[in-house]
Amino acid sequence: MSDYPQAPTPAFLFDLDGTLIDSVYQHVIAWRQALSGIGIDLSVWRIHRRIGMSGGLFVSALLRETGLDLTREQIDELQTSHAEAYEQQAQSVRPLPGANELLSELTSRGVPWAIATSGYARTAKLALGLLGLPDGTPMVTRDLVRRAKPDPDLFLAGAALVGVDPRHSMVVGDSIWDLLAARRAGALGIGLQSGGYGRDELERAGAFRVYADPADMLDRLDELGVRQSD
Repeated sequence: MSDYPQAPTPAFLFDLDGTLIDSVYQHVIAWRQALSGIGIDLSVWRIHRRIGMSGGLFVSALLRETGLDLTREQIDELQTSHAEAYEQQAQSVRPLPGANELLSELTSRGVPWAIATSGYARTAKLALGLLGLPDGTPMVTRDLVRRAKPDPDLFLAGAALVGVDPRHSMVVGDSIWDLLAARRAGALGIGLQSGGYGRDELERAGAFRVYADPADMLDRLDELGVRQSD
């Protein structure tokens, strides 16, 4: 046994939509439906570019682009309408390839992990059953932090939940907002292309590794310091 200090076991903090479950476009359509309900017509691609932000910041960014102004009450109603529209489509959401197996493999190797999502508990908890996860799964939702992505609060809370220093964790996400938040939390960022962002965009936002989806990441866990002996 070496007398030198050993590196801590890596921990993983996972985004949810577009990272573990294939739900990005359901959210896009739900936002479009909610916006149309108050007379705002936006192209799907404009909405997609903001998915991953907190709902409030998402709405503020879109309103800035349109030049419109809404009251706090209207913004709250818009977010409620989005949640209701998303729930109507929830049956079409599926786990991304390899998501269940990746989480199971990390658990079997004793690697800590948590989910940290900009979604509210109302919609985020729908994913636990899809992923075969129990209600007690470590998960931080928008309801539990002051600010969501691109602020680091979700990932800082996720690291605290599993008892690790954020600097010893790796954030896995599909959007530039995940990776910006990871950098601010002091964590390494891993990008997945399963949410619609390209490799170049993810790398420019700070991803030190980019994989196609959870299955691809699972096949290459050794690149991330997770070995069979762990």
